[in-house]
Amino acid sequence: MNEEYIPLNFIEQIVEEDLSKDYTREDLKFRFPPEPNGYLHIGHCKAICISFGLGEKYGAPVNLRFDDTNPAKEEQEYVDAIKRDIAWLGYTWAEECYSSDYFQQLYDWAVLLIKNDKAYIDSQSSEAMAEQKGTPTQSGTNSPFRDRPITESLAIFEGMKRGEYQEGTHVLRAKIDMSSPNMLMRDPVMYRVINKSHHRTGNSWCIYPLYDWAHGESDYIERVSHSLCSLEFKPHRDLYDWFLDQVVEPGTLRPKQREFARLNLSYTIMSKRKLLCLVEEGLVSGWDDPRMPTVSGLRRRGYTPASIRKFIDTVGVAKRDNVIDVSLLEFNIREDLNKTAPRVMAVLDPVKLVITNYPEGEEEWLEAENNPEDEAAGTRQVPFSKELYIEREDFKEEANRKFFRLTLGKEVRLKNAYIIKGEEVVRDDNGNIIEIHCTYDPESKSGSGTEASMRKVKGTLHWVSIRHALKTEVRLYDRLFSHEAPDSDKDKDFTEFLNPESLQVITAYAEPSLSAAKPGERVQFQRKGYFCVDQDSTEDLIVFNRTVTLRDSWVKK
Repeated sequence: MNEEYIPLNFIEQIVEEDLSKDYTREDLKFRFPPEPNGYLHIGHCKAICISFGLGEKYGAPVNLRFDDTNPAKEEQEYVDAIKRDIAWLGYTWAEECYSSDYFQQLYDWAVLLIKNDKAYIDSQSSEAMAEQKGTPTQSGTNSPFRDRPITESLAIFEGMKRGEYQEGTHVLRAKIDMSSPNMLMRDPVMYRVINKSHHRTGNSWCIYPLYDWAHGESDYIERVSHSLCSLEFKPHRDLYDWFLDQVVEPGTLRPKQREFARLNLSYTIMSKRKLLCLVEEGLVSGWDDPRMPTVSGLRRRGYTPASIRKFIDTVGVAKRDNVIDVSLLEFNIREDLNKTAPRVMAVLDPVKLVITNYPEGEEEWLEAENNPEDEAAGTRQVPFSKELYIEREDFKEEANRKFFRLTLGKEVRLKNAYIIKGEEVVRDDNGNIIEIHCTYDPESKSGSGTEASMRKVKGTLHWVSIRHALKTEVRLYDRLFSHEAPDSDKDKDFTEFLNPESLQVITAYAEPSLSAAKPGERVQFQRKGYFCVDQDSTEDLIVFNRTVTLRDSWVKK
């Protein structure tokens, strides 16, 4: 049988075209270049999967390079988190690199640009430079320092490096074209003074390169063949190429920048600055809060690497930005966990059910299937007794024909157990139902082969034996924002759209098989959703995070 034909995406087409002309497979090299100023989020996963996916497809190395050129915002914590997340997604990088590894080379090249009259020191304020930039329809004007003597620019640049100047006093600018239709080409800043300690180089440097200067040159140093980035960097390509023109030596491999559409999700914030705001203002518990779109948050919530990679693959590689419905991400984790997550019983909103004709003090251990989607998952034993918990919503004293759960005078089946019939209720002084009394058919035990066990009833309920119940904490997570585009309203702060129901903490009762569950383990609470054991769990109390409901509860909303 022929393998299924999978058409190439446009990035793969570019690579194939390059292989047919100038490149060999040995020339191919890719990179993922995060800035360590925050945790990775689901948007970064697209860039990760594209670059590492190309590496896997072509057997080419993929570098992990940290663009650590701004010590004011970058921390080792973020470096460690990024490495942990990429490894968890299942990818292995060839080399771990840092733009800070190349600070001396970048500085030397900058000196060369000054000597070649391609760069100069500007001593204006940032406000003055911004005003001289012009507009997209109006040319900029030259800085009064644009023709500063080369020797003077070299001397000041050396002084900046030695820490002789305060922040904001001088910058190094490339001398390109203040009338260029691409405003990024209007003498962009290459270096600025930052008097802060760097997480890797300490206080060795007092000047730091801007992204546009460091990025392409770092690609060249590492011999990256294809520098892939999101569409917002397309206007930067002219500058990327101009900077390379100044340093690329004949006969060496020259990187190519190519752009793809970034991943935008409904009901989700992708800005690291805004995500940091949520963390710093205590609106979430941290970068790994299970409501956050960070890889750490998704992992803690119970998402799997396979589900995220499948989601990215489903979204595909596009040339134009669009917004993907977050329900597609939720669909992929449901699909994955449906195949792999063991089924267990847990009652989230319990009401006591007493089987009045069940022998006092007796208990049974009943066989229950672990996963109907996976025969190899086997079975387990669950305890059954006279007093059980069922979900409060699974009982009504009186109900219409469309209610197929427990009601007085009608029968339902208890999952893996017996058929029961509602008989009466017990109320407290306020009239609230605190007990439901029923009778059971002792001949109707599931799997027993008796005629009564074959009897069909319309409803099946999950339950937990009260005597054996495991008390747990359950965190019912939902979408963090109630607005489809929380950062689209210019008149409102995005935090005004926080979903007040994004987290509900309850006490629930589960079957005792979960007593040995470890952090990170995922299960399906039958009829309720998929859940993951949280890292906050202790020997005395297991904490479960709801990953996703069994069905999309937002469709009707």
